[in-house]
Amino acid sequence: MAAGLNKLDQIMTKREIKVAHSPDSDDAFMFYGLATDKLDTGELQFTHVLKDIQSLNQIAMTTREYDVTAVSFHAYAYIADHYTLLPHGASIGDGYGPIVVAREPFPADELKHKRIAVPGTLTSAYLTLRLHTPEFDYAVVPFDEIIDEVAAGNYDAGLLIHEGQLTFHEQGLDKIVDLGAWWKKETGLPLPMGGNAIKRDLGMELQREVSSWLHRSIQFSMENREDALRYAMQFAREMPVETADRFVAMWVNKSTLGYTERDKQGVQLLLDEGYRKGVIPRQVKVEFAG
Repeated sequence: MAAGLNKLDQIMTKREIKVAHSPDSDDAFMFYGLATDKLDTGELQFTHVLKDIQSLNQIAMTTREYDVTAVSFHAYAYIADHYTLLPHGASIGDGYGPIVVAREPFPADELKHKRIAVPGTLTSAYLTLRLHTPEFDYAVVPFDEIIDEVAAGNYDAGLLIHEGQLTFHEQGLDKIVDLGAWWKKETGLPLPMGGNAIKRDLGMELQREVSSWLHRSIQFSMENREDALRYAMQFAREMPVETADRFVAMWVNKSTLGYTERDKQGVQLLLDEGYRKGVIPRQVKVEFAG
């Protein structure tokens, strides 16, 4: 009985760190080590919250509920006073990224005349599309409904993030433009989609400790890929394991373990261009914890 009470006391005295990320196979893969208690985190207790990225962007801007949150780089421009980026956990595509699809092919320069379903105005995908096509008609649609809405003819085109980038062919849709390929052609840089941000008011010491455990979780998943992928499959929205494996490989890569200089340049340039073209209201300098 005494041993049981001691264990309960230890749990109750741990510092809780609320970590929020999207319920997607790539994020689940990253957090496998922490979410399944494969890592002994000592005095820290990590609590995981799963929400779609648009909701996480909004929460980070308003109530700031989470100590660590996945965030679109577009949204980072609005929360930089309260959060700083962790030096790992990013989703960055080198030569690939969000895509615009439609029922019938048409030239990409006609997007300005189309009504496009987008997954959220704070997503990096939306920001990149605005850099590609400054003005277009749009409506915000949950990311996992966009393919169906376009296939049904409710929108002229749809902006796809997450697994839809690999599965749109199944409903007979055509790719109009790959924004990651366009961005690399224009800039020579990878296209950054999202990262993990940590609250500034945690202080540098706690930021470093939290950062270390999150990095270990990513490393653990990469070293135990089959187990981590098996865990991530429950968040893969009925995708075949081969497709989920391909999707995870796209967005959990060497840049996820740590930003390269090109990755950092890509993040800064994306925000600078967003400001220069009037999508982002202020200029933001990208900063990393630790």
